[in-house]
Amino acid sequence: MTGVPAQPIALVTGGGRGIGREIALALAREGCHVAVAARSSDQVKAAAVAVAGLGVRALPLVLDVTDEGEVARAVAAIAADLGPVDVLVNNAGIAESAPIAKTDLSLWERHLRLNATGPYLLARAVLPGMLERRWGRVINVASMAGLFGAPYVTAYTASKHALVGLTRALAAEVAGKGVTVNAICPGFAATDIVWNGARNIAAKTGKSFEQAVAAMAQLNPGGRLIEPAEVAAVAAKLIRDESTNGEAIVLDGTQ
Repeated sequence: MTGVPAQPIALVTGGGRGIGREIALALAREGCHVAVAARSSDQVKAAAVAVAGLGVRALPLVLDVTDEGEVARAVAAIAADLGPVDVLVNNAGIAESAPIAKTDLSLWERHLRLNATGPYLLARAVLPGMLERRWGRVINVASMAGLFGAPYVTAYTASKHALVGLTRALAAEVAGKGVTVNAICPGFAATDIVWNGARNIAAKTGKSFEQAVAAMAQLNPGGRLIEPAEVAAVAAKLIRDESTNGEAIVLDGTQ
């Protein structure tokens, strides 16, 4: 990996399952030591075992990315155990649907805190060190909903637009300093978010779970769900990429 530290230290949030777990494994295959963070202790421990099985060091962390104090303690713990964070993957997120009349303040604030404020707190904590070392990667897992409007997901859409905006602003700030900040914007993916959404659709419409999943897949331009491994492959590529900065990379199933 040209220009990359011999064994970069990566932090992957929401790393216990789904896209986050696949990214953690992909970065391990790239030679990164990986801190796997999420709110579920059992899941991060299992993911860390899988990461370590690829021949790198792994650190499981229970982390609420919306808590400033927890973020500070997590970054310090990683530095003490593995080394300072070179690669930050902001993957932790939430997606709930509701028409605007039923989007209460709690739902709205929950999405903004987890999908936008968490990445801001983590980026603020690790970017100074990356800039000092003249190398670093921030990868934000956003969504196609961060680029286009969609009905019944006002809070989610607004929060992912905020994350894409954060990506672009930080990219402009670090340009030319050895650090890049990019967003990956998948459509509906084969993860728990889609499975839970399909269950809700089935319960409300009388469709089967399979029919609901198929309907969500058809909303992607490619007519299929995005696989977590596809997102992970883009993340791994961005580690090696010295030039891409400030991009929102769309995965819509047509690739």
